[in-house]
Amino acid sequence: MKPTLPQGTRDFAPDVVYKRHYILKIIQSVFELYGYQPIETPAFENLQTLTGKYGEEGDRLIFKILNNGLNEPKKEEKIRAAFEQAIKGKSDPDLTERALRYDLTIPFARFVVMNQNDLAFPFRRYQMQPVWRADRPQKGRYREFWQCDADVVGSNSLINEAELMAIYRESFHLLNIPEIILRVNNRKILSGLAECCGAVELLTDITVAIDKIDKIQLDGVIKELGARGLADNQIEMISNYLNIQGNTKEKIEKMKSFLSESETAQQGLEELEETLKYHEHLSNQEWESEVEVDFTLARGLNYYTGFIAEVVTKAVNMGSIGGGGRYDDLTGLFGLKNLSGVGISFGIDRIYDVLSELDIFPDTMQSNTKLIFLNLIPESLKDIFGYLKLLRENGIAVEYYMDKGKIDKQLKYANKRNIPFVAFIGEEELKNKTIKLKDMESGEQEILNIMALKDLLIKM
Repeated sequence: MKPTLPQGTRDFAPDVVYKRHYILKIIQSVFELYGYQPIETPAFENLQTLTGKYGEEGDRLIFKILNNGLNEPKKEEKIRAAFEQAIKGKSDPDLTERALRYDLTIPFARFVVMNQNDLAFPFRRYQMQPVWRADRPQKGRYREFWQCDADVVGSNSLINEAELMAIYRESFHLLNIPEIILRVNNRKILSGLAECCGAVELLTDITVAIDKIDKIQLDGVIKELGARGLADNQIEMISNYLNIQGNTKEKIEKMKSFLSESETAQQGLEELEETLKYHEHLSNQEWESEVEVDFTLARGLNYYTGFIAEVVTKAVNMGSIGGGGRYDDLTGLFGLKNLSGVGISFGIDRIYDVLSELDIFPDTMQSNTKLIFLNLIPESLKDIFGYLKLLRENGIAVEYYMDKGKIDKQLKYANKRNIPFVAFIGEEELKNKTIKLKDMESGEQEILNIMALKDLLIKM
């Protein structure tokens, strides 16, 4: 059998995993710097937990898990009948009751409700795990990928939004990704747009169409709005909304006038202004990223109710590499009312692709091993064991080439692994309790004892 991978999935070799861990560690360090705590949830959830939370298009992308029992005669007839129903587009619990998680936000809401008596609110959590979507694989889009989320629930303060913006900008600054733009908007402004054009009941249709503007451009959005049942005058107003231009202050003032008849929109604009004011106080002058008010930003997911954000880089044509927003009633879906939340997510796989395309990963992450002892003479093994133990006790990653082989072969192994130093212990070194150390980059060699070697490696 020829080995293959399912479409939209990937294997990760050691050099790739090192790079991915580099991204994860930086983001994790920023999360914890801002007081967020880690949690984990199962890879799959009950199907009813997930469905109806992501909109019609999102529900279609949920990977459903078939129930067990096709080898059980009593269950098989029911399951086959349920399968026929599924072909007709009807869901049946006899066929599937569970699904792979689509994102980390809905499972987090479920977690909060189930653990509400044990949590201290406001509760700040971060979560770094894979998610699955039955999407069409393409550049930057996979069926299995990682998300890194940070959320706070139990607080209505807009300072949370301002800090999450800072977490984004700090993280991408540390990752050294250039030309980062943090786009922000407020769903209340979009709700106000739906009110002003007399299409409140079509808000989801409007936001789903607007959310595609980067892919299908304004003409495509206009066509889709028409296909979703909006009248010409409604489409004209939405088109005018999407064409509002200027700097941040100018855009907000123009929008206040344009949506002056909607109290909902005015509230969203006030919240946006206040969030930006708080963020300005938190901003670091070292950050090169830009914050842009973008009224075309919609974030099509149904659960967003206020602030929304998305991160892109102009340096690479990749789409968004992060996004999030406020969801005032998300836990209400599971019976816990009046608990507001706001969160952001990092697209780890796309961030990896950006760093790879720009070739800006640090050179030092190819191997965590700093030194390898070559296998030269059997008599040295006892001493090498002692050296390995001492160096590892001091936190130094070190290896021994365990199989016998020519020195050239062992050196090629060290080169392929990007191990910076090689240690030789021959008869002379064994006699004098010394080690010959070779720097694999410069080719320089020196003789030193184990304590000097330890001190040298600790400084590296």
